[in-house]
Amino acid sequence: MTIDAQESLFGEGRMTPPTRSSIPNPSTIRRRLTGLLETLRSAQSMPFSDRDIRMWQAVVPNMAKWLPEEEANEIRQSFAEEMDRLQIDA
Repeated sequence: MTIDAQESLFGEGRMTPPTRSSIPNPSTIRRRLTGLLETLRSAQSMPFSDRDIRMWQAVVPNMAKWLPEEEANEIRQSFAEEMDRLQIDA
């Protein structure tokens, strides 16, 4: 058996992972960020652990990049305001 014969056992496409779109969907991003902001706005105290706070502080600005600039800036600003409000109350 040659190497070529062994390679043919794994024919093209048989061992490759499914492909996903690498371009995020703005509607999905908008929905997730809006939900996050609603959670923060309705909270009387910080609803996230320190680990989750750090994660959201990194994720929100990056997710917002996929939205129109004005909308992204509004979301970033609202997020920062809510995080400040909840950190003070914590």
